[in-house]
Amino acid sequence: MYRISELAEQVGLSRTALLYYEKQQLIKGHRLDNGYRVYSDKDLQRIRLIQQLQSGGLTLKECKACLEAKVDRQLLANRLVTLDEEIAKKQQSRQLLAALLGEGDLKAWHESVDKVAPDAHLDWLIKQGFTEKEALHLKWLSKDMNEHDTYMADFMKVFETLERWAPGSESESLKALSFIPHTPKAILEIGCGKGLATHLLANHTDASITAVDNEESALQRLNERFTANHLAHRLTTVCASMTDMPFPNKSFDLIWSEGSAYIMGVTKALSTWKPLLTDDGMMMLSDLVWLTDTPDDEAVEFWKQEYPDIQTVATRLAQINAAGFDVIEHFTLSEEAWQNYYEPLKSRVKELEAGIPHSVALQDINKEAKIYTRYLGQFGYQMFILKKRC
Repeated sequence: MYRISELAEQVGLSRTALLYYEKQQLIKGHRLDNGYRVYSDKDLQRIRLIQQLQSGGLTLKECKACLEAKVDRQLLANRLVTLDEEIAKKQQSRQLLAALLGEGDLKAWHESVDKVAPDAHLDWLIKQGFTEKEALHLKWLSKDMNEHDTYMADFMKVFETLERWAPGSESESLKALSFIPHTPKAILEIGCGKGLATHLLANHTDASITAVDNEESALQRLNERFTANHLAHRLTTVCASMTDMPFPNKSFDLIWSEGSAYIMGVTKALSTWKPLLTDDGMMMLSDLVWLTDTPDDEAVEFWKQEYPDIQTVATRLAQINAAGFDVIEHFTLSEEAWQNYYEPLKSRVKELEAGIPHSVALQDINKEAKIYTRYLGQFGYQMFILKKRC
């Protein structure tokens, strides 16, 4: 016979738990004449059997049912399904924790978080020690904080020798400029890169130009080009985030942004940049859009991962109108503009592949080039020339 304290010690349960077992009629104690409550060896073994059943995931209620009648196979089957679901969730939790510790791939997790909470995701990355520039590169390029440094080193190795970092052509930039109804005096170029468009704006206007980018090496190259062409007195370069630019409102009569508004989101860019324009100010921005309502599944799946906010032209036009702009003109970049970007890019990747054959950055660039080759025409870059509505 066991007193309740002795039984508790044998089975590793508290006195309260044993009294609950008794209340549920799982064990049956009785009192001795001296007032002590005692239990038999049968109670001890019954508890140990219950504990074995519980190790299979059964609740106490289900254990009682198994003890009092023939095992209910459907009950066990249901419990097995539930347990498998719980194990799968636990495994996902473990994989995430391991990945956050640098022991796995975080790409899918970053992509899923960015879809449901893009701003919070960016803020979180910055709190992890990334600069805003690094966090934006991670968000759009590497998509894995554990592999980011290696990815960006390979990525920049590809682009460091390339003049053009996005589709475009001089003739189509000039076409967009021709729709600006007044001669600009102060131009803000956002996301200038190495300055192909900056140079064009300088050669075809007399405006002072402020060029903003968060890549210091690109700005250095731009300054060198303007100095060599005796245009440095008209250029001010600013290494800053496009989300928080250090300029007073109504500082510019033209904002120019080729292929960069997507970084902060087109609708957010429109609302954030609008106050920087004078009352009759103009804006030219280009953005990747769907050119068909029925794109192929492979193209949809690719851009869902690479640019989740890709929209049709009609949707972008509606968003532009809602943001307080009138559309002066818009047109689609030609295939030549894409060739200007992708042909040198593909050659550069081929040149580097032997030296870094397992580079994820090169694999991603090759994948994008294949999508371009197969489906250009279903998507494209659209140039939007806009006027601020007062």
